[in-house]
Amino acid sequence: ERDLIYTPSGWPQALKADLYRPKADGLRAAVLVIHGGGWAAPDRREQMAGIAEDLAARGYVVLNASYRYAPEYRHPAQLQDLQTAIAWLRSNAAQLAIDPARIGAFGYSAGGHLAALLGAVDAKPEHRLQAVVAGGAPTDLRKYPGGSLVPNFLGGSQAQVAVLLVVLVVCVPPIVPDLHKADSPLHQPSGKKQLASLFGVAVHLDAAAGVEREIGRVGDADAEAHPIRIVRTVARLRLEEALGRG
Repeated sequence: ERDLIYTPSGWPQALKADLYRPKADGLRAAVLVIHGGGWAAPDRREQMAGIAEDLAARGYVVLNASYRYAPEYRHPAQLQDLQTAIAWLRSNAAQLAIDPARIGAFGYSAGGHLAALLGAVDAKPEHRLQAVVAGGAPTDLRKYPGGSLVPNFLGGSQAQVAVLLVVLVVCVPPIVPDLHKADSPLHQPSGKKQLASLFGVAVHLDAAAGVEREIGRVGDADAEAHPIRIVRTVARLRLEEALGRG
C-alpha cells in the first residue's frame, strides 16, 4: 500500500508512508525503515524500497515512512514524526497481524541517526523499539562543526544554538544544554535505561573486510558479491537475531 497517511488529524503536516505486508500467517515482527538525505527534503522513500521489499519477503511487516524535513522543520520534529509512525504500527497491530512486542527500526545516514535516536531516548511504551539497525549514522553531532546540514536540522551552529538558549532561558552559559550532544544517539544511553539493541553498520566499501567472517552465514546466493549488499545482509541477520524472523 502506497502513500498512506500515518499521522493523526491535526498533525503539523500529513505524512505519507508505504506499507509492505508479508505473505505469511500469524503475528509478525514489524520494521520501520527510515531514509537518509541530511534530514532535508525531498521525500526519499525510494532509497529504502529495496530494503523494505527484502524485509517483507522475509516475513516482516514494513513501514517505509517520510517525515518532516529541515530546515522548515527542526529537531525534534523528525523524532516526533517517527515516534508517531511506531505508535501507528502498534495501534494497527491487530489489523496488520503485528506482534507489538517485536518492532524495530532500520535506517541509513540521517535515517540511521533517527533510528538510533528512536532506540536510545527515553520514550513512552508505544514509542519503544526492540531493535535498531543504524547504518552510516552520525551518532555524535558535535563532530560536525561545519556545513549546513546539522545547523539546519538543529536550528543553528553549536555556538548559535548556545547563544539562542542563553537569550531564551536567561541562564548563564555553563548550564546551557548542549543540544548537539543531547541530540546525538551516542550520548543518550546510560546504565539506568533499558535500551533497544543497537547495531551500527558501516556502508562504505571497506566494510566488506569487517564482515568477512560473516560470509559463511550469509551465503553466496543471498549476499551476492557486492560489498554493500553483503553489509546489508549482515545488518538484516542482526535484525533477525533481535526480533526473530518476521
